[in-house]
Amino acid sequence: MSSLAEGGSGEEDLVFPVAADAPRASRVGFGPLRLSQLARASGLVGLVVLAGFVPSLAQSNYLTSIALQIEILMCLALGLNFVVGYAGMLDLGFAAFFAIGAYTTGMLAVHAHWPILATLPPAVVIALIGAVFVGVPTLRLRSDYLAVVTLGFGEIIQTVVNNLNQTGGPEGIYGIPPLSLGGWTLTTTSSYYEIFLFLVVVFVAVSARIRHSRLGRAWLAIREDEDTAQAMGIKVRRYKLYAYMAGSVFGSLTGSLYAPAFIAIAPPSFGFTESLLVVMAVSIGGIGSIWGALLGAGVVIAFPEVFRQFAQARLLVFGIALVLVMVLRPQGVWPENGIGWRRLAARWLNRDAQSAPR
Repeated sequence: MSSLAEGGSGEEDLVFPVAADAPRASRVGFGPLRLSQLARASGLVGLVVLAGFVPSLAQSNYLTSIALQIEILMCLALGLNFVVGYAGMLDLGFAAFFAIGAYTTGMLAVHAHWPILATLPPAVVIALIGAVFVGVPTLRLRSDYLAVVTLGFGEIIQTVVNNLNQTGGPEGIYGIPPLSLGGWTLTTTSSYYEIFLFLVVVFVAVSARIRHSRLGRAWLAIREDEDTAQAMGIKVRRYKLYAYMAGSVFGSLTGSLYAPAFIAIAPPSFGFTESLLVVMAVSIGGIGSIWGALLGAGVVIAFPEVFRQFAQARLLVFGIALVLVMVLRPQGVWPENGIGWRRLAARWLNRDAQSAPR
């Protein structure tokens, strides 16, 4: 360092004194930023541990089953978030990959007597093949045209499983064997709740990792402006296909574990209504937001149960509540840039200061 200083380098005066004068805690990795990251990680671990005790705290199989449905929709919403939230493509047939995973596992487990875990790789491979088959010729489309194509793909998959003898036709597949892990056979709702909780944690970690990777930044650039991303050298069609394939993996894995959890599967569970619920979860929570997708899934599943006292009118009440959310929070309940508690607090403080007598 001294030799550089004696050499008269101008960069010495600009760069090295800053590093030398920096606090020792920052250099060893225990500065405020590092401590905030540790606090956030500790909070997330505590939240996951608390979620693991939900079946014990609920003491109700009904409440546990509702929590299980929320976790399933969380997994699907995180998968669709790759397509809608990161890459900016509207997909109205995401339940097709959910069906591919469920029916692949169901047929292999019932007809070929495969273990459930052994059916996961074939389910993922078939879902990827379906994503490539649909994505290569259609991902050049944009906006409403792409939405119509994906909607058609979802309807085609539901029609196929509804008419094939191998898939059980309208009756579906029943008698799917339970999941076995290391000699343990999972047969209760609470055990599958824990499995899907683990799956949610894995999906969140993968989503966060991809979000801050080169692939994730390319998706965000495409979402903001395809033409500009193309001009910057990003292979738009290729990266859009990657997003579609990533979503198909999440959807098929969720479907593969859904099949043994509910023992039986049928075509109505994989129709347009299911795809619409996933889109609603992503939109209500906040497009592109990981935590928004989780929160949106909870809202979509829990609100109708909360309003069950209204009997037949509960869907109307639920619809009105959704409209109010979209009007008051068009960016979602938990948008990509955060809820903004500090901005809200500052806004209220400024309002109180302006209304105070002088």
